[in-house]
Amino acid sequence: MIRKIIHIDEEKCNGCGLCAEACHEGAIDIVDGKAKLMRENFCDGFGDCLPNCPTGAISFEEREAPAYDEAAVKESQRKKAIVEAVRSMPHHPGSGCPGSKYMSLAKEEPEEAAAPAAAKPVSRLRQWPCQIKLVPTRAPFYDGAKLLIAADCTAYAYANLHEDFMRGKITLIGCPKLDDVDYSEKLTEIIRDNNIQSVTIVRMEVPCCGGLQRAAETALRNSGKFIPWQVVTISRDGRILD
Repeated sequence: MIRKIIHIDEEKCNGCGLCAEACHEGAIDIVDGKAKLMRENFCDGFGDCLPNCPTGAISFEEREAPAYDEAAVKESQRKKAIVEAVRSMPHHPGSGCPGSKYMSLAKEEPEEAAAPAAAKPVSRLRQWPCQIKLVPTRAPFYDGAKLLIAADCTAYAYANLHEDFMRGKITLIGCPKLDDVDYSEKLTEIIRDNNIQSVTIVRMEVPCCGGLQRAAETALRNSGKFIPWQVVTISRDGRILD
């Protein structure tokens, strides 16, 4: 059907995300640093997002588009409310699911004192949980932390991940393909609301790992902080490619 719907000029868009926040229906996402109308059937054509755009990147247009689906919008809002409610629940020792209670683990030896090559391997995981979906956005172990954001497959492809990357860092792992979720919002909160000193992103060479890298880079931009960060890519056969 022909109807009024918003148009986003990506050339003008600065990726601030104000339009996505203003869209109560959830039609807009920030993708690769740009606002995009991802769900046309969620756009009601009222334009709540227009006055919030600082660059004038959003306008109305008349074109072929699916009809506004109020039922789908309400269902999406219901699911989002559940996610937000779970996210806001306290995660501390003594409450919630035992598997998701956060805790700091035993501290290791100083980072510069590497373990002897012949020594028995030890875990360098400094906190629990470590899955991005499960970690709290605020916790004592983030204070002054060096953050490692790693694709979960890297631990299997790269044999020395604990010593070379996890040592001395707070480790967050995930797979955007399996979780089917955009980590950028949660990672933004972690970086923005805690005293993070640096971020290291370790990903596999496969394309789907690009989602993890993009989420981390988006979080770094949206946090408003300027902290050192780097990306390391691991090959399928366990080599560091860059």
